[in-house]
Amino acid sequence: VQLQASGGGLVQAGGSLRLSCTASGGTFSTHGWFRQAPGNEREFVAGRRWSGSTTRYADSVKGRFTISRDRATNAMYLQMNSLKPEDTAVYYCAASSRGLILSSMAHGNWYESWGQGTLVTVSS
Repeated sequence: VQLQASGGGLVQAGGSLRLSCTASGGTFSTHGWFRQAPGNEREFVAGRRWSGSTTRYADSVKGRFTISRDRATNAMYLQMNSLKPEDTAVYYCAASSRGLILSSMAHGNWYESWGQGTLVTVSS
């Protein structure tokens, strides 16, 4: 599966962005978003089963971010509201062929396919 992420940019604190990720070349059962800030390890943001509504969010984004997908276009999205400067990072979409359980969604090792990353910068 090939993933192509887009939608990053510069936004002021309190603003919103929607990241998109288009998938081609195969199917998958779980999709997720991760991010990596400069000097930090990659961290989990959100994950969702492609079928159904099993969803998990990192505590730091719960209530502000929403993960979704469009089956018709094989696209996944991350709606980010009430952005904070600490949300600044390169965001990566990821896909897994497995229907991951909640405890596994946060672990990047379970995802076989990764997008190239899109930079989100939140100014204070």
